Amino acid sequence: QVQLVESGGGLVQPGGSLRLSCAASGRTFSSYAMGWFRQAPGKEREFVAVINWSGGSTQYADSVKGRFTISRDNAKNTVYLRMNSLKPEDTAVYYCAAKPWLPTTRSSDYNYWGQGTQVTVSS
Repeated sequence: QVQLVESGGGLVQPGGSLRLSCAASGRTFSSYAMGWFRQAPGKEREFVAVINWSGGSTQYADSVKGRFTISRDNAKNTVYLRMNSLKPEDTAVYYCAAKPWLPTTRSSDYNYWGQGTQVTVSS
């Protein structure tokens, strides 16, 4: 069992930056692939970024590539999402998710989810 708690969301102006954190419980965190997904009002949940167990492999949605960076610290049981050059279209609830073994971009593959943290990009 893995429990996930996100933090770091908030209101930011266009062009600004935020860093989201996702703290995981459990001693097997390092064996899980981790992902960030987001859901805007009236839209389906969408893939943002994923990272493998070691942090050596990452994948990003085209819409965030070059602006967002996913990373993890297995000693702290935490995964991060650094978001730069934020745009109004990045406004959404951001969710952290975990699954055993290899990362995928399909939200339905993930077994564990956090409660989400709101990110609002507006002037």
